[in-house]
Amino acid sequence: MKIFYVILFSVFFVSNNTFAQYSSSKNAQYLATIKAVANYKIDDEEEIVQVEKLRENSNFNRKLQNMMTKLSNSRNKDSKNRRILQILEDAGKEIYNILE
Repeated sequence: MKIFYVILFSVFFVSNNTFAQYSSSKNAQYLATIKAVANYKIDDEEEIVQVEKLRENSNFNRKLQNMMTKLSNSRNKDSKNRRILQILEDAGKEIYNILE
């Protein structure tokens, strides 16, 4: 009977671990997708002029740098960072599904 519990626990642990790895892998795919699409669309001929103007705008660049300092890549992210990551993953998933 003890062997049954050991096997049951092992199956449960392995399946949860596998699901977590799969989920993490999918989230990484979604983030990579949104980054690739954003980089591609920045070079769109309709957007490139506006993007170049923003790159030269010192006020925008300063404001963007201030916003970026509020982000964190640490493991224990605050609620703002978790929310931003969730938005990016959701948008990446939607784009991934459209383009797939």
